[in-house]
Amino acid sequence: MWGQSMVGFGSYQYRYASGREGDWFLVGFAPRKRELSIYIMPGFAAYDDFLQKLGKYKTGKSCLYVRRLADIDIAVLQQLIET
Repeated sequence: MWGQSMVGFGSYQYRYASGREGDWFLVGFAPRKRELSIYIMPGFAAYDDFLQKLGKYKTGKSCLYVRRLADIDIAVLQQLIET
């Protein structure tokens, strides 16, 4: 668990230009009131092929927002996470 509502897998250290640093997960998820948030911390720039096949979603910088798991192809999500 990362915080009270986020489940994360793997970890990496980050450091901002300001000197602030910390540890965070590589991949995670959190149930939210309206959507399921799936975090892919490297971002999505290298994953266009997967995203085109995924289904119905929205993205943030490193987050997929999915209303229902039935809206996406779980096999494609698995490939995206494993890559």
